[in-house]
Amino acid sequence: MNFHHAADEFMLYLQVEKNYSVHTLTAYAYDLKSFEHFLVSHNRPLDLTQIQSSTVRRFIQDQVLNHQIQPKTIHRRISCLHSFAHFCLREKYMTIDFMGGIEPPKADKKLPVYMSLSELQQLFRFFEKNDSRFSLRNHLMIKLLATTGMRRQELLDLTWQQVDLSNQTILVLGKGKKERLLPIHPTVTPLFCAYKKGLLPYQIHGTESVFLSKNKTKMTPQALHKIFKEGLVKAGLPPKRFTLHHLRHTFATLLLQENKENVDLRTIQELLGHESLATTSIYTHVDFEQKKRAINTFKL
Repeated sequence: MNFHHAADEFMLYLQVEKNYSVHTLTAYAYDLKSFEHFLVSHNRPLDLTQIQSSTVRRFIQDQVLNHQIQPKTIHRRISCLHSFAHFCLREKYMTIDFMGGIEPPKADKKLPVYMSLSELQQLFRFFEKNDSRFSLRNHLMIKLLATTGMRRQELLDLTWQQVDLSNQTILVLGKGKKERLLPIHPTVTPLFCAYKKGLLPYQIHGTESVFLSKNKTKMTPQALHKIFKEGLVKAGLPPKRFTLHHLRHTFATLLLQENKENVDLRTIQELLGHESLATTSIYTHVDFEQKKRAINTFKL
């Protein structure tokens, strides 16, 4: 079968049967397009039965050397092609796995970037004192991200039927449409109530988006990014140092740092919606102070 037709079938499978998120579908579609473009531009056959593992290795090399694609994206592209090849084998579009023996390059393990407690409080103080037209909405969004650890897209996809202010909970739809129930921090509930009170009746219907743009449409990732970056600058924090995703790292790190007695990695895993505990284990760096105390007690 032709690669292009098989890719269309694969994407339909991911959307309908696997129920992947729009974000993942978009990323995988781009990965497949990138590989198809490589095949065409290098005069390689598009027939699945003629694609070889050596071609995939050339593709990876081309992505790194000629397009400066980052390791994280390379990992995703290889993962996408592995899933695609497995699908094609199962559907009998081909008999030999062209991804056989292909492994992602080893990634550098870096500690997650996060705000210190004082930096986060500094950011909060700006949003608390700000009196612009959308200050309440912006304050609520940033504080909600920092006190729940939800992903940016999870926040933007929220509808009012997911928010239960009486029980102070939010039902979040994570990756693969997996649900998880998150508590609303007591300091955030009054903000939520005040924000909701300022909306028109139709805007708080269960199916309506919680966070709206100035045009009364669903807030976009770009708009939220701009609000966050401007907030950093006005709060006196370096805008190039932190991203919205770092609020998620900050949530997990500070939760472990400030409340080790009541919080463990398993709890963090469930709050963040991680598939594997191994993913959550990056936050074990917060045990550094404990390591420091251990070294200091070493009697020489």
